Amino acid sequence: MNSILDDFKLAFKTGNILNQLIVINVVVFVVLGVTGVFFTVAGYGSLFQSISNYLMLPANPSQLIYQPWTLITYFFYHEGVFHILFNMLFLYWFGRIIAEYIGQNKVLGLYVWGGIFGGALYLLIYNLLPFYAPAIEGTYLLGASGGVIAIVVGAATFMPNFTVLLIFLGPVRLKYIAAFYVITSLLQSTGSNAGGEIAHLGGALAGFLFITQLKSGNDWSKIVVQFITWVKSLFKPQPKIKVSYRSTKSSSAKSTKSSKAPEKKKSETSQSEIDAILDKISERGYDALTKEEKQKLFNASKD
Repeated sequence: MNSILDDFKLAFKTGNILNQLIVINVVVFVVLGVTGVFFTVAGYGSLFQSISNYLMLPANPSQLIYQPWTLITYFFYHEGVFHILFNMLFLYWFGRIIAEYIGQNKVLGLYVWGGIFGGALYLLIYNLLPFYAPAIEGTYLLGASGGVIAIVVGAATFMPNFTVLLIFLGPVRLKYIAAFYVITSLLQSTGSNAGGEIAHLGGALAGFLFITQLKSGNDWSKIVVQFITWVKSLFKPQPKIKVSYRSTKSSSAKSTKSSKAPEKKKSETSQSEIDAILDKISERGYDALTKEEKQKLFNASKD
């Protein structure tokens, strides 16, 4: 157990966002799965299902109003071993391509925007098209498929001719893999898993738009990273720093004038450095500071 916990901690300490996403999904799946077993055995299976509904995205807007957080929580919640297994495998395979060529933050951005777009399209389709109206009540969306498909399509949009080796098929270009999943999702969008297939299409749209905007100079992952950084900063105590300015009195007016100018400039420089360090703490947390920056804060706090 200690070894497993150490592996989890290592995934977060190394800053590997792809591994972090997988760890979060697996931990949520295991915890809720085990809890569900105990509730069911104890005769409270219906109660656990009611609790689970507060993590899944409802198709009914009147219910969504009271649980808006489900637009995020739903794509971290899975039911069934194969459900999470295939999602995490695809997340790992295609997430590695994104991470290697355009960075870890882009993996996070694609995953989150894919989940949001997938959930939004699912809500729109179910509430705007009469065909889905009878199924609105009691229909819920769960699973990371929207975010995963966003990463697949994002990778294909960024490098359409990149080749991967598939079992039984051999080398296949990313654009064909992405096209296959988009087409199959569209064909199955009126089947038993209509909500999930529609979410796939929303995620695919997010992946395409994300990379298209990235090529135009607009990085959608920034807003996601900044929001998460802000949330983290709420749970990290910031050091209390008091910076004061002291000047040395001189015996003559002439010497006072000549000594004040450089001393004032030095103080201004010091203050600007402290402000920059405090801004860095606000954006990325105290642990993001270098050893030198921490020393400067320590020295400033003693004045």
